[in-house]
Amino acid sequence: MIGTRCSFFRALPVVALGLAFSLNTAAGQAGDGYVDLLAKNAEGKYSKHGWNHYGPGYFTLDRDTGVLSSHDGMGVFWYSAKKFGDFVLELDFMTDAKETNSGIFLRMPNMPTSNDYIFECFEIQIYDADLDKKDHVMHEGAAKMDPTMLHTTGAVYDAEPPKKKTSKGPGNWNHYKITCQGLRYIIELNGEVVNDWMAEPRGKVKTHWPKGYIGLQNHDATSSVHFRNIRIKEL
Repeated sequence: MIGTRCSFFRALPVVALGLAFSLNTAAGQAGDGYVDLLAKNAEGKYSKHGWNHYGPGYFTLDRDTGVLSSHDGMGVFWYSAKKFGDFVLELDFMTDAKETNSGIFLRMPNMPTSNDYIFECFEIQIYDADLDKKDHVMHEGAAKMDPTMLHTTGAVYDAEPPKKKTSKGPGNWNHYKITCQGLRYIIELNGEVVNDWMAEPRGKVKTHWPKGYIGLQNHDATSSVHFRNIRIKEL
């Protein structure tokens, strides 16, 4: 356990990723300072350009509607075109069932080559069945589930529970607005602030990186989740 918030921040190594595209070519300008991370190409079709996938499973993309859908897992679909430091991330998500497990990884420090990324950054959780069943699907190394809702939708997974539950449940589009500024994480779910937390070593995450990649989780074969309207504004 690291004792101070200053030491909790880790310096980022200088790594030459050899990426042949810029943020502007991989994404689209959305106005109001936002950039669409899942943008249309010259033919007017949505494209995965700028994204990569690590691990079992995959995401499909409806090129007409811009909806991503997960299959199998556990893997992560990550935006590899750029690392982000302080930002506001907005997106819509929908689950097919209450037991669907997914999440959004923030500031992944490195290109994932193993499952270590789940211990290197915080995840904003998507999981509505947390208090309805005794056997919970959790990552390796996570704390056991308890009534504090550490693993429910709106939580910083395994670290900070939401103050309220505002998920619309399966079959409905939900909207996340996630602000990361320094150590502060503000999570709005469907227009309500459900989490406002100053990060510290907690749960499975012992370090905090000031900049990193954005990732979407495909958890398992029974956890189908859909994403759309993924956009980001740097602060």
